[in-house]
Amino acid sequence: MIRFAQTLGLAAGALLLSTAAFAQDIAIRGEQVWTMGPQGVIADGVVVIEDGRITAVGPAASTAIPAGTRTLTAPVVTPGLIDAHGTVGLTGYLNQPDDQDQLDDASPMQPHLRAMDAYNPNDRLVRWVRELGTTTVHTGHGPGALISGQTAIIKTSGNTVEEALVEDGNMIVGNLGAWALDSSGTPGTRARQMAMLRQALVDARTAVNSDGEENSGARNLVNEAFQRVIRRETPLLLTAHRAQDIMSALRLAEEFDIELVLDGAAEAHMVLDEVVASGVTVLVHPTMARQAGELQNATFELARILIDAGVPVALQSGYEAYVPKTRVVLWEAGFAAANGLTPEEALGTITIAAARAIGAEDRIGSLEVGKDGDIAMFDGDPLEYTTHVTGVVIEGEVVSEVAR
Repeated sequence: MIRFAQTLGLAAGALLLSTAAFAQDIAIRGEQVWTMGPQGVIADGVVVIEDGRITAVGPAASTAIPAGTRTLTAPVVTPGLIDAHGTVGLTGYLNQPDDQDQLDDASPMQPHLRAMDAYNPNDRLVRWVRELGTTTVHTGHGPGALISGQTAIIKTSGNTVEEALVEDGNMIVGNLGAWALDSSGTPGTRARQMAMLRQALVDARTAVNSDGEENSGARNLVNEAFQRVIRRETPLLLTAHRAQDIMSALRLAEEFDIELVLDGAAEAHMVLDEVVASGVTVLVHPTMARQAGELQNATFELARILIDAGVPVALQSGYEAYVPKTRVVLWEAGFAAANGLTPEEALGTITIAAARAIGAEDRIGSLEVGKDGDIAMFDGDPLEYTTHVTGVVIEGEVVSEVAR
């Protein structure tokens, strides 16, 4: 992989920060500013943040910094990183029953479970990924049930979920294949999985009258959740690795005219034409996942194959049943770059492309005027393993000053 430093003549250096970390108007100056927006890469650039929002981005020579503004410097500046799908905040670092809230196995069909009700903003894994540049997580319930719950878009700062929340109920999470098969028989086969999903969507559609309002009677939270899917207000995020499960997901989306996002999709390269024709976004399985079982036909080059075919792609941390319970999207992007993506494409999968995938590109994902002041700072090429994240800013607040 070609280093950012080689391609743009970057000299390594240390990030200069004071010991204070609090919300204020700040400016970040970088030898390279990777905006991931229309301005591309700015050599010797500046990003100005006021009241938590970006108010100016451009070359240092022509971008005014308001008097008295605290200025931070770093060799490389990028937008804050985005984890397009994971369970961080629900899967705690202790790996004990009391901090594992990613799955409730009481029922195979629970679309009404809300991620924000289980998210712990003070879990140490949240801090860990924040210190490694992740400023936004699209997190929620994990695999193990046919429909396991809802996701939420959350900033990795704040003492309460209310302070951190960007959007609640962003997607409804489902799982096809082995991880959602129940040995007790509900569902016990792939055919039963699809029949249960169809029935739930039919029930939701039937419960809505001709005016699009729910028929009178007692509220049904399961129906209400699926009605949002039927009305295309909420995407259905289906984890499907096997080609047969990917095709089942695509058929379901076409049958009910719902918005589908494919998650994982390890064998998407085996049904590439069908995935392209469907127009779906794919949140590619983490490259560092153990490639066995349903991932036995996975390829390190999946992100490249899909992007080359015109499929919208973002990277994710996913879910792992073993500690530390979450991966790091920065490292996933590094692996993707080592396996065919250009540096710009790889960084895009964890910034602007990830923001588009979760429907939040109006606020995050690139360094543009009006967007949230979320910044990651590095002492070298972000996609090199030896590089450190040296500072993180979320909405104008310096939330990390440690070198990771």
